[in-house]
Amino acid sequence: EKAVNLKKDLAEMQEWMTQAEEEYLEKDFEYKSPEELENAVEEMKRAKEDVLQKEVRVKILKDNIKMLATKVPASGQDLATELNVVLENYQLLCNRIRGKCHTLEEVWSCWIELLQYLDLETAWLNNLEERVQMTGNLPDKLDAVNDALESLESVLRHPADNRTQIRELGQTLIDGGILDDIISEKLEAFNARYEELSHLAVSRQIALEQQLQTMRETDHMLQVLQESLGDLDRQLTSYLTDRIDAFQMPQEAQ
Repeated sequence: EKAVNLKKDLAEMQEWMTQAEEEYLEKDFEYKSPEELENAVEEMKRAKEDVLQKEVRVKILKDNIKMLATKVPASGQDLATELNVVLENYQLLCNRIRGKCHTLEEVWSCWIELLQYLDLETAWLNNLEERVQMTGNLPDKLDAVNDALESLESVLRHPADNRTQIRELGQTLIDGGILDDIISEKLEAFNARYEELSHLAVSRQIALEQQLQTMRETDHMLQVLQESLGDLDRQLTSYLTDRIDAFQMPQEAQ
């Protein structure tokens, strides 16, 4: 009777493993929304815990069959053969579920990381747009134009590392058929805005550089003229002080 019960337990364990494999490993999952992906991750975590909890039952079966084999060698040997098959299948099931759980967790982490990088770059684009708008109505003063140019250039020096991460993470998920529609839409919107703002910012940078150069040249010309007028004023003043007749002056002084 003991051998019959153990044989029944082994059969039930094998049946449970078959059902677990069909439920957790043979389904064709399509992750078209973050909710579907998150639910799949949580389901695989529960599956992993469920399978690992059966380890206690497997150990009890193994101990009981060993004990039976010492008392009834013939029956114990037959059950030991069946037990080895069950143990092998159980270990394989554990490894496969662990592997799938790990893969889904990595995919979810990849998705979260992509969102974080998109948030960072979106904040940078917002800052860039604000700086560009600030250059639209500047007072006609050299210091104001220079400050605006330096401010814009400091934002434009933003490293490209985050955009590289966005591209690689997005492509990895899309290649796996995971959230591909949502990610493609997000990347398309981000890239379009990035290209538009980058071109606008560079155009404004060039315009400010040209404006600044023109203002510096004008300032220089005014300074030279001011110095020339100062020299002339001093010269004329000396002529007047010395009561020199206008016709005795050089032609330019006349």
